[in-house]
Amino acid sequence: MRSKYKEKISKEIENIPENKMPKLYKVIHVLTSEIISKTGKTGKRGSLKGIWKGSNIDESLFNKAKKSLFPYE
Repeated sequence: MRSKYKEKISKEIENIPENKMPKLYKVIHVLTSEIISKTGKTGKRGSLKGIWKGSNIDESLFNKAKKSLFPYE
């Protein structure tokens, strides 16, 4: 059994000229892949390990940032 919205979408698609179908397909493909990828997320974050690898952080910059975040220390 098809849903009410699938039926409505099918009827709308029937009215689209054949030469416009490739563009419509691209739009539908992007929409469905975005919807599926957003709702299919597990909620687990990937590791950020190594994100700063090779970066040089000046100790004075670190201390300034620490003082701005934790002024009571």
